Amino acid sequence: MSQPHSATPLKTRFAPSPTGHIHLGNARTALFNALLARGRGVFLLRVEDTDKERSTQAFEEGLMADLSWLGLPWQEGALPEGREVGEAGPYRQSQRDGIYERFYQQLVDLDRAYPCFCSEQQLAITRKLQLSAGQPPRYAGTCAHLSAENVQRKLAEGQKPALRFRVPKGATVEFADGVCGPQKFKADDIGDFIIRRADGGSSFMFCNVIDDALMGVSHAMRGVDHLTNTPRQLMIAEALGLSAPGYAHISLINGSDGSPLSKRNGSRSIRELRELGYFPEAVVNYLARLGHYYEDTRFLSTDELAAGFQLENLGKSPARYDEDQLKHWQKEALMLLPDARIWDWLSEETRALVPAAAQEAFIGIARENALFPAEAQVWAEVLFGAELTLDESAKAALQAAGRGFFDSALAAASTDFKAFAEAVKIATGAKGKALFMPLRLALTGHEHGPEMSKITVMLGLETIQARLAAARCCC
Repeated sequence: MSQPHSATPLKTRFAPSPTGHIHLGNARTALFNALLARGRGVFLLRVEDTDKERSTQAFEEGLMADLSWLGLPWQEGALPEGREVGEAGPYRQSQRDGIYERFYQQLVDLDRAYPCFCSEQQLAITRKLQLSAGQPPRYAGTCAHLSAENVQRKLAEGQKPALRFRVPKGATVEFADGVCGPQKFKADDIGDFIIRRADGGSSFMFCNVIDDALMGVSHAMRGVDHLTNTPRQLMIAEALGLSAPGYAHISLINGSDGSPLSKRNGSRSIRELRELGYFPEAVVNYLARLGHYYEDTRFLSTDELAAGFQLENLGKSPARYDEDQLKHWQKEALMLLPDARIWDWLSEETRALVPAAAQEAFIGIARENALFPAEAQVWAEVLFGAELTLDESAKAALQAAGRGFFDSALAAASTDFKAFAEAVKIATGAKGKALFMPLRLALTGHEHGPEMSKITVMLGLETIQARLAAARCCC
């Protein structure tokens, strides 16, 4: 699959199953497909909800909300509340059974599919025997040549067959993958495979290739774990005379420990990241570079990321999740987004504490000293809360400074921190950490934080004096 140019009709797709919240791997797949299509073609959303037991309306609505939050609009496909946009629908697989049945019958008529009555127990025994003999597990062809009479007899007995695709003997499937390069698979190593389960449910690989063809998908990026599904899907498409998209199988994401990404080693859903207070721009900037190389290391808009997205810049090796890098992009977002976005990002509780006159100054405090709204809330309470809470370590440090230190500090109290600190230095002889740490702890309760010159202005003289007096009482 080559990089498209402006004259090439281009349609990418994201086809999730609504069986859970979108995690980072799903989100990156959606992002890459959206970036490839942005400004070049159409990005389609198809809901693959054939797993009726696990698929829910809530998860479907959640994945759409996550895509919208990330700033990844789709131009065709399923919409909230059962709606859709486009002419190739329905865009929910649960509504496409009639379409699939037509193609199943076409394969049967072509003798490219046949009913299989083998039980799971029979198949498990066969696989075990093949593995013990050092052979790759594949279907032995037990039902491949049943007579019409045998089929009818089994059906009359109430047996419910699966439907298997008849793989051509001795064939070779070759294709050029957009990331992994030339691929070659022997059909005999694959064996006849199920395209419709015994319960009537359609298999992923069958529905997926049918829908891609009928919806005009030209480019399909998905995880490399689907690479071995591709020869099966190409054989299905060839048998039915359908076109298949160009495939690009992107590397998987490993956790910080090198094992597949999971909750155990750092994975979070997009919903969790949103609730923590990550900016969507930060998540997108991080994910766009997770397995894809950008020469431009600046914080980029989605349009800029799309302009720089190149298939040849996708890596073959597994990408490694790094939470510190995600936090880096969060900090970049904090420093670059407009004041109104930062204010809206703060919690309602935080906004209620900040006086209108101090709003702009506090936004600056939040930019420089917080990564998440909960951290900004701490500084709102420090600066505008009624009382300052000191832990035992802070109290011990104040006691070490001594009562005389705070007598001098009270006498010199000022909102001009430079002049204030200089006066305390002259009066007490304290300097360096012995001067600044007791003052910081007395006024904020924290060893680190915003510049003291900004803190004293925001606190005001009355609060400064009250807190210095409270610190003196600790001694």
